[in-house]
Amino acid sequence: MTEPHRIFDSALLAARRNRVAADARAHDFLLERVAADLTERLAIVRREFPVALDAGSHHGLLGRQIAALPHVGEVVSFDPALTLLSAAPAPRVLGSFDALPFAMGSLDLCVSGLALHLVDDLPGALLQIRHALKPDGLLLAALLGGQTLRELREAWLAAEDEVLGGASPRVAPFADVRDLGSLLQRAGFALPVVDADIVTVTYADPLALMRDVKGMGASNMLTDRRRVPVTRRLLLRAAEIYADRFAIDETGRVPATFEILTLTAWAPHESQPKPLRPGSAKTRLADALGVPERKL
Repeated sequence: MTEPHRIFDSALLAARRNRVAADARAHDFLLERVAADLTERLAIVRREFPVALDAGSHHGLLGRQIAALPHVGEVVSFDPALTLLSAAPAPRVLGSFDALPFAMGSLDLCVSGLALHLVDDLPGALLQIRHALKPDGLLLAALLGGQTLRELREAWLAAEDEVLGGASPRVAPFADVRDLGSLLQRAGFALPVVDADIVTVTYADPLALMRDVKGMGASNMLTDRRRVPVTRRLLLRAAEIYADRFAIDETGRVPATFEILTLTAWAPHESQPKPLRPGSAKTRLADALGVPERKL
């Protein structure tokens, strides 16, 4: 058995992302959606961010968009995959989320698009980001949530159980909204907010979805994966089960669910609003609502 905290084979993940780097833009529709959303959210924040970090920069799509905002200064691209990172705008930093190479209080802003869900120690990564942010620095990140690729997960489990007599992990485990809110608080962030968005994408068939996942460099990189090649029989059976259970209509098109969780949190600062002490209210809730007070 592998160590519990080693969920992902980080070397394999970097190798696969490097391998697809040349064609990454052909499969970045989710990243485009996330980049547009994070940039729109950041555009309405009324403060200056002289130094920003694009954590898990991919080929630099998100970094380029936030760099175009008038209140964002220098954007540093950071990614563990060297070939992919080379397509991102400079300055660039190659490194691991296990040990972020940024000094305490050196950043005004950290953005991250679809990278943090592939980190082994997410609580540790969030804590390091919080330390790297200056007081009142902003974290704005999007990652995949627990409903992501639920159809594909179910199809693979059923096919392996039928063909091989047992199942192995093939789709990464993802966090949910409640988990992330708690993790942000544990990491010491103030004013944490997490919201979820379900995106449903349709494909001509399950194999087209699998090719897209492979093109993203996100095919199975779990440490506890089955270490033998997938047989043609198993692959086709998984595709058949997927189509049988989830096909939209007689054309055979199938849906794929992606849950995008967006995190907004601030490094603590004395100027931030704080909750009042329980019992310190000076106005009754009934008066504020304009209704009679009733004792329970």
